[in-house]
Amino acid sequence: MRVARLGAVIALVVIVQVTVLPHLRIAGVAPELGLIVAIAVGYQLGPEAGALTGFVAGFAFGLFLEVPLGLNALAYALVGYGVGVFEGGLMRAPRGLPIVLAALGGIAGGLILIAVGVLVGVESVKGIHGIETISIAALYDALLAPLVFLLVILAIGRDTPARSPWSGP
Repeated sequence: MRVARLGAVIALVVIVQVTVLPHLRIAGVAPELGLIVAIAVGYQLGPEAGALTGFVAGFAFGLFLEVPLGLNALAYALVGYGVGVFEGGLMRAPRGLPIVLAALGGIAGGLILIAVGVLVGVESVKGIHGIETISIAALYDALLAPLVFLLVILAIGRDTPARSPWSGP
């Protein structure tokens, strides 16, 4: 049941990402909601769930982009996994950690996109413009993180303990 709810969240996020957010750009940059979902799931359910969610969200969003298919899936999966590993080492999470994780995850995801994009020959990611875009997107991601984290928490269930298996209630 949890997988179906997270699938619905991913579908909703991708639809909002490709239909609404292009009209709500700040300095020409839109946030990456799929990346924030991967961060939230990695934070709540662990690295494997974060990586899988990131891959699915990145792949679905990548279908609408003009970059090599799978580039976003790789970046989102790596960031979701990294957040899950990081959160697993925390004794107690500070209250504002989701906002910080979204900002840092946005930067990490953007840098992965640039690095892999340069390796595969995507010309549009080169130069200082890419760094400016990553910075603005990371701030935008941090602004939307509380809403997306709430959406993920509602999808997985409030009574669900962190790090629970996917097949729970």
